[in-house]
Amino acid sequence: MTKDELSALRHAAGGMVLFHNGLWGAPAGYRWAAPDGSGAGRVPQWECEALDLLERRGFVAIGRVTGARDGAVVATAAGYALLSTMDERIAA
Repeated sequence: MTKDELSALRHAAGGMVLFHNGLWGAPAGYRWAAPDGSGAGRVPQWECEALDLLERRGFVAIGRVTGARDGAVVATAAGYALLSTMDERIAA
């Protein structure tokens, strides 16, 4: 796992990322989550690419929502297990 992928996984696990589905005009893509759960700006391209890779590998998932609301990007059980393993390696 690269440093960028680990950073993106930590952001998803921390509830810091949303996915906008493009229904209300702005292009689809990842957004930072504001404290109230709304979108707070675009995630940098390098992190978007890392999040896409993490989703394909099953380490993060995009929450299902209806309508124009943004879905939370969350770490899966596999993602949390990977974070735990990485933290143990760093601590050692």
